[in-house]
Amino acid sequence: MRAPSTIRRPPADPSVETEGLATRLDRPMGAPGLVFVLIVLGQALAREPWLVTTLSVLGWLCWAVFVGEFVFRAVRAPSQRRFWLRNWWQLLFLALPFLRFARALTLLRTARIGGVLSAAVRGSRSAGRLLTGRIGWLTAVTGVGGLASSQLLYVVGAYDTYGPALHDAALATVIGQPLDTEHGLARFLEVALAVYSVAVFATLAGALGAYFLENRRGAEADGAASRPEVLS
Repeated sequence: MRAPSTIRRPPADPSVETEGLATRLDRPMGAPGLVFVLIVLGQALAREPWLVTTLSVLGWLCWAVFVGEFVFRAVRAPSQRRFWLRNWWQLLFLALPFLRFARALTLLRTARIGGVLSAAVRGSRSAGRLLTGRIGWLTAVTGVGGLASSQLLYVVGAYDTYGPALHDAALATVIGQPLDTEHGLARFLEVALAVYSVAVFATLAGALGAYFLENRRGAEADGAASRPEVLS
């Protein structure tokens, strides 16, 4: 008798395996992104030396994780050209923290602003990785945007204390209320947040409308199925 022939499976596609591994990293990498938003906020407010040092160490650890993830995705990308065309801008956010070693006050302030913007971008992407529902993702992005806006207003000196900056930025993000300051950046953020609040309201209205319409259609379908058929 002849031994049964062994079925040879086709070799796995390396590009498919790489994309699958990168996708599995999305959720684990989402948590550090949201934590990083809080770390940057704490760095802007911390005054105690030990707290400043602790937050700085945590911030650099998160940054090392982000750099490692970026390098991994770059090395394992099936198409290097496509990867760099889609992700070149992330290099700017990864390089901005190193401006903190500069002695010039202008560069130092640029680094702080860049850190806030980087945290906002990272936090928004992390929310998209962790939350699949539109409403949950929109809520998380709104929170990150409000925190980032308040930090920017405080870092550039538009507000002397952080509390009023957070209060005004939250209202501007949610309902489009004007900011109580004459700073140039505040005027720009005022318009941007007003447009965002309108978009959020329209998205929520559309989601609620679709939800109730779907429930109504389902109720009508159930009612039609429960009616007895009329025999002619």
